Amino acid sequence: MPNLQNYVRDQGNIALSEQPFNAADSLALSQLVYMPMEGLLNPGESATVAELWSFLQEHYPNGLADVFQNKRYNLTEACAESLRFFNLTVSDYVNHIDSAQETQFCACTFTLPSGARYIAFRGTDLTVAGWKEDLNMSYRPVPAQADAVAYVTRAAALSEGGLYLGGHSKGGHLALYAAARAPLAVQDRIIRVYSFDGPGVDEATLQSDGYARVSLRVESFIPQSSVVGMLLCYHPLYRVVRSTGLGLLQHDALTWQMENGVFNTLDGLDLGTRVTDEALRQWIDRLSMEDRRLLTETVFRLISAVDPEMIDTLVQDIPGNSVKMVSAFRKLEPEVRVEMRRMLSDLFTSSANETVRKLLPAVFRRASDNPSPIAGMVEKARARQATLRERLRPEKN
Repeated sequence: MPNLQNYVRDQGNIALSEQPFNAADSLALSQLVYMPMEGLLNPGESATVAELWSFLQEHYPNGLADVFQNKRYNLTEACAESLRFFNLTVSDYVNHIDSAQETQFCACTFTLPSGARYIAFRGTDLTVAGWKEDLNMSYRPVPAQADAVAYVTRAAALSEGGLYLGGHSKGGHLALYAAARAPLAVQDRIIRVYSFDGPGVDEATLQSDGYARVSLRVESFIPQSSVVGMLLCYHPLYRVVRSTGLGLLQHDALTWQMENGVFNTLDGLDLGTRVTDEALRQWIDRLSMEDRRLLTETVFRLISAVDPEMIDTLVQDIPGNSVKMVSAFRKLEPEVRVEMRRMLSDLFTSSANETVRKLLPAVFRRASDNPSPIAGMVEKARARQATLRERLRPEKN
């Protein structure tokens, strides 16, 4: 079945002036922001998508090392060869990584033929700082959120017309957060906000007046077995997209299926995702903010024992690096080891562990005659969404 790459190639001969900007276009641009643009877009400079591709060909003739980045690299080529995207101007590229501040923020702006601007936020890259910042969001605000609000506010001041905000993974979260926290005058110019399997926003943002003002302009898409997109509080009005990936690999937006230029959607998340989401959420909700901080800090102390800068080193040799992490765990302070064992023991003796075991195919089949242990979790997940939907329902005059 066709995916985003097929969409760009098949629909690429239709100019944006002939067929309005849509969610598939947003997903394409949210993937292009992952491309390395240093050396092409210095402060104050701009380039077209076609020029971006020429730059990538010159500086990365053999593609990019990461398999997911290579998919985006090929997508950039398709966009550069299409009437729909080739002449879009890319500007205001920012890529800020600060290990000391535990932040990773990247964004750029595309100018559409209508004069509107599409602000694309990059998701988490392979830096330890970026992954650490994602987990930090579970217990405190992070610098990238403030950076996103500042970026949108600045982009609005430098342009006229409407604004689109979008991103994939953490980029989707930043688009939601920036839209909710932007000044009122900026919010009034926002046409659409797109989140593609992005973590939701925190409870305070979800309940804010700013979020209520933009909520009806938000379009959220997650794959059927979403894990990333169901983290934190989540906008209840999401659409579920069919994916050819398995498990976590569904986070790769280029596995999402399309039909006649639109996403191939399902009625809801699969059972396994709903149950696992609710079980893990219950476990996380029981953790104090201090527990969450300690868990995050300790996990990344262990990861840093393998490579203090990049995550990809860890996944290249999981068995060998697991030994290094176990060794690093044994060197932790005794009190830290005790607390970590307490939290993990709670996880593996909770319904989250029961859920994992029940979701194994053979066990799940045996349990199908008695679904009550997981049915309750499904109902809790549905009830939580219904509550959020009710809170966001516009008041009738």
